[in-house]
Amino acid sequence: MADEGSELVSIEETVAALATRSQDGQVFGTPVQQGETTLVPVARVRTGGGVSGNRKTRSGGAGTVAEPMGAWVVTSGGAEWRPTVNVNLIVLGGQVAFAAVGVACAIAFRRKR
Repeated sequence: MADEGSELVSIEETVAALATRSQDGQVFGTPVQQGETTLVPVARVRTGGGVSGNRKTRSGGAGTVAEPMGAWVVTSGGAEWRPTVNVNLIVLGGQVAFAAVGVACAIAFRRKR
């Protein structure tokens, strides 16, 4: 029975860690106002956790990943969504396209021989 108690403590600690990481203000950031324009930053937040191990050695963990998505620009004329630009994703796409062209050229020149 002592093992079940330690298992519950480990699960409770993991859930408590997730609750601590999932606080208010993570998806919508603090609004920033300059003049008549207000910016509200927005992020995608993913939280997860788990417990693993056998009855004698049980461990747990929790983690949070936040990715900026954009910002709402609020003016007297209304609100407008401005998405962020992920430059790393654009560069990766260019590298994959370049590699695909290189492989296609290598196959084409190899067949001509």
